[in-house]
Amino acid sequence: ICVIAHVTAKTMPHEDAECRRSSAPNIHDPATRELSVVVPSYNEENRLPLMMDEALDYLEKRQKQDASFTYEVIVVNDGSKDQTAKVAKEYCKKYGSDKVRVISLEKNRGKGGAVRTGVFSSRGKKILMADADGATKFADIEKVEEGLKNLQPWPKGMAISCGSRAHLEKDSIAKRSYFRTLLMYGFHFLVWFLCVKEIRDTQCGFKLLTREAALQTFSNLHIERWAFDVELLYIAQRLKIPIAEVAVNWTEIEGSKLVPFWSWLQMGRDLLFIRLRYMTGAWKLEAKKCN
Repeated sequence: ICVIAHVTAKTMPHEDAECRRSSAPNIHDPATRELSVVVPSYNEENRLPLMMDEALDYLEKRQKQDASFTYEVIVVNDGSKDQTAKVAKEYCKKYGSDKVRVISLEKNRGKGGAVRTGVFSSRGKKILMADADGATKFADIEKVEEGLKNLQPWPKGMAISCGSRAHLEKDSIAKRSYFRTLLMYGFHFLVWFLCVKEIRDTQCGFKLLTREAALQTFSNLHIERWAFDVELLYIAQRLKIPIAEVAVNWTEIEGSKLVPFWSWLQMGRDLLFIRLRYMTGAWKLEAKKCN
């Protein structure tokens, strides 16, 4: 298994080098916004408007209260086959392309690939990952910001604050089938056993990173689909980046792209390969420098 994991390991994606050559905003440049919000979107024409309305309403009110607060929302259209791009571009027209940007990928890369693309194009001092379904109330950003603040002083400017649904686990188990509950516990065990031991909920899509932490973690990221959150936190722990886990409000929204059995099977395989590929040296961590 170790040999297979090593031989089949993919090389690092090339966005890191490409964004250095591009004239577009990129993660290596100094921050020019207080906050970047990256929203990975795949066939989200129906769920995206609710999330965007809530997020932009909050961000606009916050900006009116504090003139020094600046933001951008980056919607990454991950090869959608519906009208996701068109829906997102309507927000560009309404709020201006300086506040809302849309990046469209020709082919579906997976959530991790979409988030990585958005992060590399961001301008914020802090970068928030937020799911397009709006399952987490956007105002809960204040909770993850407080979690980030409590980690100060940040070593080399790096820190991560993760939204967590762990406090809701008992209620969610009562609503799930025994099979899905078994899959959930199996996944949590593999995450704990193979990769990340100190974070109870690695999969909540509401994560806030300092710019330096985003540069170091996403530049080393390999997994592009569901298990990318686990590799992200695994990298952060290996780099000794402090991580906070903060309880947030969360509501399950219909239309999930997660297929219970096959998605969990794929994630289980990815978790095993994350550990083995770093252990065998197929994947190595490299320190990145800002311009």
